[in-house]
Amino acid sequence: MGCGLASGQASNAAKIRPRDFIETQEGLLFSVVTHHQEEGRALGVLRYVKKGACWCKVNTSQADSLLETHYPHYLYDSPQLEARLHGVPVTRVVRHYQPQLKLAEILTLLSGDEIEEKVRRLVQIFEAAGLYSQNLGITGSLLIGAQQAGSDIDLVVYGQKNFQQARRIIKQALIKGQLEPLNEALWRETYQRRGCSLDFQEYLWHERRKHNKAVWEGTKFDIVLVLKAGEIELDSRHFRKQGRRRLQVQVCDGSSAFSYPACYRLVDAEIDTIVAFSHTYVGQAKAGEWVEVVGQLEQASDGELRIVVGSSREALGEYIKVIPSP
Repeated sequence: MGCGLASGQASNAAKIRPRDFIETQEGLLFSVVTHHQEEGRALGVLRYVKKGACWCKVNTSQADSLLETHYPHYLYDSPQLEARLHGVPVTRVVRHYQPQLKLAEILTLLSGDEIEEKVRRLVQIFEAAGLYSQNLGITGSLLIGAQQAGSDIDLVVYGQKNFQQARRIIKQALIKGQLEPLNEALWRETYQRRGCSLDFQEYLWHERRKHNKAVWEGTKFDIVLVLKAGEIELDSRHFRKQGRRRLQVQVCDGSSAFSYPACYRLVDAEIDTIVAFSHTYVGQAKAGEWVEVVGQLEQASDGELRIVVGSSREALGEYIKVIPSP
């Protein structure tokens, strides 16, 4: 596949971005989650394990167990976040899969694959509305050629402005009937996969207004934001956990709600932000709305306080939900 880079190139840390996949010599495939690297490690989540010539997907608990038992050198205790993470030394990366390059390959080479054909036609909708393929990428199973007939399409949109444009395009295409909304079965499947701490109706209300998911020719797709270089604000502060908290607070700035991690600035004299590391809670609230949040209170090295939602991928027991103003 043309989307991979040679070992020497792949080890170039500056090229590794969120939603890229990185492969190790043991046949482990990690999805990168952040631009930020710690002590020469790309931080991510183990998603696939190579068995023979095939990639086998693993869930969070399987990934954690596999690394603890067989590959503990990819478990990283972050002194900055006081958390155990999956972290791959960039020197151990043998192949680097890049969403932009893979999408360009799909658009150029006519493979005859059914899902790739759908991707080509879906991209045409975005391009017709002025969002060009150079600002898009493909991740998930399609990035590594492991897609099956029922696979979803996971699109990456690079840059805040482009991402908001993509959401508007999806909203308008749903209104025009070019795209279909998820039916209840698909929403329930997505909800169960997430394992979030909201009930189904709460989850559905929040998700439907995000306009980051739809159905194209019978296949579900979603879009995720990856910031461009000039938009990245790396936080080098260290954080100490102060225990779980439940609060009702007002959001004053949701402009980074779809970033990773999602960030919500608060109208509160004591706690400055909510930070969400779970994809379930991106785009969850808008400026001016009140939310109820359950998460870990953390204090930064400069004294600032924040609530963190997503100490695990599923963020069990932690959530953000919009509530009526008091």
